[in-house]
Amino acid sequence: MSSQETAPPNEPGTRKWWRNPFKLGLSAAAIGLLVAAVWLIGRFTRDVPVDYDDMREHFKYGSIGSETASGLPYWIWKVLPEMFPEKFPGRAGYASFGFLYEEGRELPIGVSRRRSQGIDRVWLNCAVCHTGTVRETPGSAPNIYLGMPANNFRLYEFIQFLRAVALDNRFTPELVMAKIEAMGGKLDFVDRLLYRYLVVDRVRSSLFGLRQQLAFLNRQHDWGPGRVDTFNPYKAIQFNFPMDKLPREELIGPADYPSIWNQGPRQGMYLHWDGNNPSVEERNKSAALGAGVTPVTIDLRRIGRIEDWLWEFKSPPYPKPIDAKLAGAGRKLYAEYCANCHGMMEGARYNFDTHRFNRLGTVEPLRLIRTDPGRLNSYTELLSVNQNMLYAGYSWRFEQFRKTNGYANMPLDGIWLRAPYLHNGSVPTLRDLLEPAERRPKTFYRGYDVFDWGKVGFVSSVGEERGRKFFKFDTLVEGNSNAGHDGAAYGTELSDADKNAIVEFMKTF
Repeated sequence: MSSQETAPPNEPGTRKWWRNPFKLGLSAAAIGLLVAAVWLIGRFTRDVPVDYDDMREHFKYGSIGSETASGLPYWIWKVLPEMFPEKFPGRAGYASFGFLYEEGRELPIGVSRRRSQGIDRVWLNCAVCHTGTVRETPGSAPNIYLGMPANNFRLYEFIQFLRAVALDNRFTPELVMAKIEAMGGKLDFVDRLLYRYLVVDRVRSSLFGLRQQLAFLNRQHDWGPGRVDTFNPYKAIQFNFPMDKLPREELIGPADYPSIWNQGPRQGMYLHWDGNNPSVEERNKSAALGAGVTPVTIDLRRIGRIEDWLWEFKSPPYPKPIDAKLAGAGRKLYAEYCANCHGMMEGARYNFDTHRFNRLGTVEPLRLIRTDPGRLNSYTELLSVNQNMLYAGYSWRFEQFRKTNGYANMPLDGIWLRAPYLHNGSVPTLRDLLEPAERRPKTFYRGYDVFDWGKVGFVSSVGEERGRKFFKFDTLVEGNSNAGHDGAAYGTELSDADKNAIVEFMKTF
């Protein structure tokens, strides 16, 4: 072989890879498959919540981790009002259930969005239960107050709606996809495959499971707006209690949503209506479980932002003029009859001093307070034992839940925004609460957000406005009793003038 000759083309190590089209195709395909695999892994493993720098916006729309385990896929949330309008009271979409919308916002307050498991999902956060509205007059626009009880939110009806959807034969992938397209939904190729062959069927199956888990709701009455049975759904969802075997007195525990201002001074006081835990952090994580997080999905960093903000978040001041002379007279009466249990306003600050007010933050035995026992009975010793096992293995596991024998004496900061009153919301106004139980309204309407500036509470005699019907609250129904918190020790035997003075002073809180 001469020095000018080269090795044969097939000799190993001499053939150029680009001269073989077949191998070139394989290489390109392998690279393409690798890129696709990396993209798919990234798509299905990335966890991307929508974040907000402004704390008010974060509270209203930020994620706490509920979307992954409990949330609805974004486009399922969007199409349900279009597919099943007859299942929405008044056919007004999610607003029918008391969800609050701000101009320019697609999702209501208290609903957050997160990309998880490859698709966008939405579900509930803290604000859904702790944001409400007040109208000054029937014709005025609602003012939105963060941290107040969600006086509009009809959770019972919302849950029953989801349970009903599970049985509807129109809830199919084909019809859902058609509705998404009709609404202008821009789904990419993977989204279309997921929704058609996986997402819709999984959501319907999940809702059917929820229907079975919460079948006990059919044995309850509608809680009404601004109320929730906190712990019976907890028993069913978190612990799979045999709800059909619970005694009747344990099954009826509806109560009002609480306010969540000024959390720092509450640390160490007994929290929840029945005082079952003195830790603000444990109480918050328990509430997050109720909103749909799990020990695996809870977003501690984002919940921590809310906790830090609420630590010193002040209640809004009463927005109307206050009669200083009358309030001054009421201050003395309040100090005599109310302050030891509830603390009081002093100057421009609320005094939460549990040493000075030695019954503040303690549990008042039911035999003394004599209010409705339903909420107290619904939280049992067995539930507390199970609850203290939650988050086992984590440094933040529950340790301080306990069964009590009464209701907690709570601070009354921002009390003007916390109507109706008593733990179960059975008394419409502060002025009514100062009457003996037998003279309080036996029935009234809830969900109307026009304020009663004289009696301090919401107007409770209006049953309907422009076709929107409000909830008739009957104090003779189980769990709704307006008894208790009355007698000489509670000021209900004072003169009308003295009672009016106390109410005027409480406007300063």
